[in-house]
Amino acid sequence: MSDTATFERHRPHLLNIAYRMLGEMAAAEDVAQEAWLRWRRVEPGEIRDPRAWLSAATVRLSLDALRRVRARRESYVGPWLPEPILPDDARAFAADAAAARAELASDLSLALLHVLERLSPEERAALILHDAFDCDYGQIAATLEKSEDACRKLVQRARARVRTGRPKHNVTPEQHRDLVARFAAASLSPDPAKLEALFAPDVVAYTDGGGRVAAALNPIYGAGKVIRFFIGIARKNAHKGAARFAPIDVNGEPGLILTLGNDIFAVFTLECDAGRVTAIYAVRNPEKLVRMAGQARP
Repeated sequence: MSDTATFERHRPHLLNIAYRMLGEMAAAEDVAQEAWLRWRRVEPGEIRDPRAWLSAATVRLSLDALRRVRARRESYVGPWLPEPILPDDARAFAADAAAARAELASDLSLALLHVLERLSPEERAALILHDAFDCDYGQIAATLEKSEDACRKLVQRARARVRTGRPKHNVTPEQHRDLVARFAAASLSPDPAKLEALFAPDVVAYTDGGGRVAAALNPIYGAGKVIRFFIGIARKNAHKGAARFAPIDVNGEPGLILTLGNDIFAVFTLECDAGRVTAIYAVRNPEKLVRMAGQARP
């Protein structure tokens, strides 16, 4: 039986891979558990590099899991957004990733993971291994059981698609945090002009309710429509209690938890460009907010 301590030492790394692949912590934990079961069935002397062996097993298990959930996500009610992760998880994942030269290394944002959903499972795996974990094409080829040339093409295609779909983000962390705070204040104001002043004209809002709570069934485009949508949601839920925003880092970025009364209503992150909000990601699906429950503080 392989060493338990060795596996536990690498567990955060395996969760990091699986979460980036699947966008769901519960699914990532299931993958890590299956990797553990496979690890138990091999003899320690058979494995020269435990981290490499466990990483490859985790990627393959994540690929299988991603293929299984693709059909479910295609029939998902409304936009599908990744499950937000807590600050401790985000810090651990960012520390585990590759050198800063890799664009994906420190980026765990909901925006990026949302864009990664457009890739095929193999493209996603190849890009994550190469750009987030600094694996060379030989390692990727061995993991995906493809040729190095095929893996190089997967990474090139994936990188081009991510670059095309990825929102602009050219504000400093301080400016980002300031915009998030101003968004919270404007959202609680009765004056819609305060929100309009923060939004780019072509702002888009993604709201993930998963069919369990009220949310838009499609992305909402344009400042006017986004403002009307949020005003409507606020009016419909006014009876649930006072609305309060609490700042919290979401996937390593400034974000907000919105509570109504004693219940979490949504978790928000914002994409910003040139001092304006260009995209809003609002996770409302209660299944994705369980881990955030203990972080809600007025």
